[in-house]
Order: sequence, then C-alpha cells, then structure tokens
Amino acid sequence: MKKILCLAALLVAIAACSTEPPATAPTTNANSARATKPTAAITEADATREKATWDALKKKDFDAFANMATTDYIEVGGDGVFDKPGIIAYLKDLTLTDATFTNWKLLPIDKDAYLLMYETKMTGTFKGTAIPAGPYRSTAAWVNRDGKWQVIYYQETLASPADAPPPPTAKATPSPVAKAAVSPTTTSTPFTPGADAVANEQAVWATLRAKQFDQFANFLAPEMIEVEPEGVFAKAESVQGVSQVDFKNSTLSEFKTTKLDGDATLVTYLVNMPSAKPSQQRHSSIWVNRDGKWLAIFHQGSPVEAPTAAATTAPKASPTTSPKAAATPK
Repeated sequence: MKKILCLAALLVAIAACSTEPPATAPTTNANSARATKPTAAITEADATREKATWDALKKKDFDAFANMATTDYIEVGGDGVFDKPGIIAYLKDLTLTDATFTNWKLLPIDKDAYLLMYETKMTGTFKGTAIPAGPYRSTAAWVNRDGKWQVIYYQETLASPADAPPPPTAKATPSPVAKAAVSPTTTSTPFTPGADAVANEQAVWATLRAKQFDQFANFLAPEMIEVEPEGVFAKAESVQGVSQVDFKNSTLSEFKTTKLDGDATLVTYLVNMPSAKPSQQRHSSIWVNRDGKWLAIFHQGSPVEAPTAAATTAPKASPTTSPKAAATPK
C-alpha cells in the first residue's frame, strides 16, 4: 500500500505548488530530530515539471506520465521495488482526492541531475480502500536526457510518529582500547570508491560493521543528505547517528543499479539487520564523481513492512523481473 503513497506523494507536491511559492529557499524540516544543512532554492521550472507529471497521474493520463519518466525509472518503498511499467499498472487503481506537501528541498547532483525532497500527506483510495495519510518522506530524482528533463527515481519512507530529539550523549574521551577498535589502521588498505556503486556501498557497510566511522565519513560528499523515518540529516548528523547503531550482523542483497548519467549512479538494495525493528529495510544511495573522486551524496532507508492484501495483488518489478511481466495484472 505504501507504494501507492509514494507516487501519490509527489502528486502531493504538485497540488501544493499553487499554494506555496517554489522559488524560495527551502525551509528546514520542522519535524526532523535535527536540522539539516541548507540546500539549493527550488525554481519555478522544478515545480512546473513536478506539476505536469503528477497532474497526469491525477487525471489518470498514464501515457503522458510515461512520456515524462525515463525508460529505466525505478521506485523504492517499504513494500518493494517497481519499474516503470509495474508502477503505472499499480497506480491505475489509485484515486487521489487531496494531497499536501511541506519542507520541499532541492539537492543538486550535477548539471544533468538533481533531487527533490519533501514530506507528503494525502487522502484517497486504492481499489476502493482508504489509503494511509502519512506523512511520508519523499525523494524524486530528475535527469536531463538529450535535452529533456525526466523523472528517473522515486522513494518514500514513512515518517516516525514522533521525531523527538535523541537523548544527550556523554562526550567522554575513548580509552586506548576503544580507539584501537575503531581505528582505520586495524584493517588493510582503505577502499577507494570508484564507478562501481555496488562495491562502494559494500565498502561503506564494511566500515560500519567495523565501527570505522572516520573512514565512513570519508565516503560522503560534504553536502550529503540522509533521509530516514526519524528525519532528514546532513553529513555530520549522519556520521553521529551511525555511531550509535550496531551493524555487526547486517547483510546486503538484491542490488540494482541505475545510471543517472556518466558521473552519477543510483544503487538500491535490501538490508537485513537482526538488531533492527523491522529487521529488513530497502536502502538507496547516489554516488557522484567529483573531480575524479567518487562520493555518496544521498542515502535513504525505507523499513520493509508486511504486504497488505492490495499489495499482494499489485504488479511489481524486482531486480530480476522483466518490465513486461511486471506490467501484467494478476
């Protein structure tokens, strides 16, 4: 059911475009446990592209929507991964009656790609059943293909019921034993990220399991943004946050990569963490080439939820499912 919300979530942004000026600098996420660093201003052109795409969905003009999405479009949420034909078939059972959005932010990737992030709430039905209202943390990536801007990626994450600030932590000086445990010198030669986004992501998680948080920080771009159920966080906040989590037994699977352009790649995958609740999450990262150095500029996590009755009958596309099969109703 959440997948319905994720695409409808962007429709939320469109509905709100007429009431909230998009050409102003984005505001800080008021519901975030911690403030995020400033992002770029959203232009009228950005809002217009969003409005045209989601107006088409609201009118159920799926041919128009398909024309505005890339052929390799991918959508990620707590209930799975969808390709373009799969999500279009799925959304034909959605009727959206109202949608609002807040905290719209823009994160540039490079000259041919950018990210939009915002929160969404909505009312509507899927196959006649009311959909949950949210709020959801929504992210959409837009790319310039042969002079035409198209949406290539969307992910939504259900926001936590309450985003209370984390309890203060003591700033005690680590003991020599603790320092040795987290020191990058306890491993072999540090990994250097490259064009292989899967290898990059695996290396990131290796540093997390080893508690090598300085090395983890070296993988992130200065403007990196992380989106989680608890909030939207900047690089320093992300590094602080992972230092409080046990990643020891985490495993990764179901990798799928999508090239945004020659200097940016999206990778999405399934994480299994026995210590977390729920234990499975779908994660996505975007890696960019900055002056020959590959860095992670964005990351989002969506906890996996048990499928609803509607979701079990929806046409989905997994990394091993062909678009044709995904688009075929059950």
